[in-house]
This record gives sequence, C-alpha cells and structure tokens, in this order.
Amino acid sequence: MSKQILQTSATKPAIIIDHVSKRFRKRNTHSIKEAFVAAARRKRVRSDSFTALDDVSFQIGEGESVAVMGLNGSGKSTTLKMVSGVMEPDDGRVFTRGRVAGLIEVGAGFHPELTGRDNVYLNAAILGMSKEETDKRYNDILEFSEIGEFIDQAVKHYSSGMFMRLAFAVAIHVDADVLLVDEVLSVGDAPFRKKCNEKLQELAARGVTMMIVSHNKNTVKKLCSRGIIIRDHRVVFDGPIAEAVAELDGDKPRDAEKSAEQRKEPEPRTPDPKEIPDQVKGPHTGRIPIGGLSDDDETNGPISGSPRPDGGDERTGDDEKFGGDQKPSDDEK
Repeated sequence: MSKQILQTSATKPAIIIDHVSKRFRKRNTHSIKEAFVAAARRKRVRSDSFTALDDVSFQIGEGESVAVMGLNGSGKSTTLKMVSGVMEPDDGRVFTRGRVAGLIEVGAGFHPELTGRDNVYLNAAILGMSKEETDKRYNDILEFSEIGEFIDQAVKHYSSGMFMRLAFAVAIHVDADVLLVDEVLSVGDAPFRKKCNEKLQELAARGVTMMIVSHNKNTVKKLCSRGIIIRDHRVVFDGPIAEAVAELDGDKPRDAEKSAEQRKEPEPRTPDPKEIPDQVKGPHTGRIPIGGLSDDDETNGPISGSPRPDGGDERTGDDEKFGGDQKPSDDEK
C-alpha cells in the first residue's frame, strides 16, 4: 500500500477507498457444550476467517453519482459501511470529504415509544443535524413523509410503510455533501417511490456526491452515470453505467442456471404403438388414438351404431341380444 494516493476521479475526490480489505470470523460453535460435542463428532471447532473485501480500490469525485453493484454477498454493503464509518478496514484506508449522511438502515435509532415528532428530532440529531437545522426542515420533512395528523402518535402504532416513509424523509433532508444509499428505494407504495427517486435526482443535480447500492437497474440508470461491479469481493468493472449494467446481466451464478434447467418441464413422450393395448384397434388406422376417433375415421356411420354383416340396417337392441338375424333356439324360447 503506497502512502501517496494518486487522483483517479475526474473531479476532486469526495470518497477514496485505497486497497481496502475486510475479514470477518465465522464461529462454528457458540458455547463450551457445542465445542465439546463438535470435537466428539470430529467436526470443526475453531472459527473460520471470511474475506468480505479483498484489496478494493476506487475513487468517487465531488458531485458524481456512482452505483455499486454485484450479486448478494459480494461485499457491496460492507463497502458502504466502510465509507460511512460504521466499520473500519483491516487493511487499507478510507477517506471522505464533507458531511456524510447514510441511508443504510432507514429507521435505525427510532424509538417505538416516542412520537413521530420526537423521533424526527432524535434521528436528525443522529444523522448530524442541529436542532436549528431540524426546525427549519421540519415542515418539509412532515410534508414529504405524508404522515399528517399521525405525527404526534407513538411510532409503535405506525404501519411499516408509515415508519419507513418518516425515516426516509428525515434522512433525505439532511444537508450532506456525500449521500450513501443502500437498497432503501423500495420504501412505500409506487407514488412515494417515485417521489423518492425525484428527490434523489434533485440532490444529484444540486451536486451532492452519491454512492448507491441497488439491484434495481432502471433506478441506477436514472440516478448514476458510472457503475462499479464487485464480484467475489473484488472490483471487476469500473466504467459507464450502461456498460456496467450490461456486464452485470452476464454475471449469473452457475447454480441458478442449473436450477433453471432442472425446473424445465420434460417434453411429452410420444407413446410407442406397441404399448397401446390391442383392444383399442380401429377399422382404418389399426389403432385408435388416445384422443378418440377423428372425423375421417367416422366413415361407417355414427360411433353409437355399426353396420349389419349382411349389409342391412343398423342392429336393434333385440338383434344385438340374439346376434342379428339368428333366431332363438328352442331352449331359448
């Protein structure tokens, strides 16, 4: 890792991630009893190391909107938490310029026993806003959240949609230089999601630096001009957003492709004529299809009747009983 960092962004960098690596420990046992049982069964007892980020480096310039994309578990959210300061890297360095606001876990810090009004001030303070700043933006927050008269009710009585709308409204009105967004653009119903996207576009036009983690390709195309793809905990692509989305479309896991092949219904098997019983033979084709006789097969009259052997009219019930013109015997009389 070099001490001097060369600028790679077009403008003055607002976010710098320099050779960052992050590792976590996966515990195989959680108590002495579990460790003893695992050892007796000759299973792994010691914890394993899991690498979430492996030597990741990129820069985001001031006023730039960048989408960080990849499959689940690739390390996108870990990268975002590094930038927000929630986590520290094991190796490498992370730098930010200006006030950073994170829409990472919307609603984190809300107290269920407090009213919506109290939680607005509480959450705004957590995000770095002073009381004076919150007073100026309170009406805008209330109008954006569409909570209305329920603002003075305890948030534990809110629906999940109301809770998320209020939390998002607070976070989006923070006067930040860098905005971090992590999969929170699905809050609320369709009209509210549209309002959220329009608000983010307004912030991007105002020159706020944005780093967005999302699987919604249409959203990132509208908000971002650049895309970074993380695959297997490394940066594998960094370029225009259209090319990044195209690259991501080809990044499908092999297991998913195999399962899709397995889900395909087998084609119906054509029955072998040898497998059809002899009692279903027909007068023309030799065998009657499973679906029944066709119109072409009905050349000898209706299926309900059959011609007399001597060329006469159709048999009657009595004829069928006694076998046509055959007269009953003396014993049958």
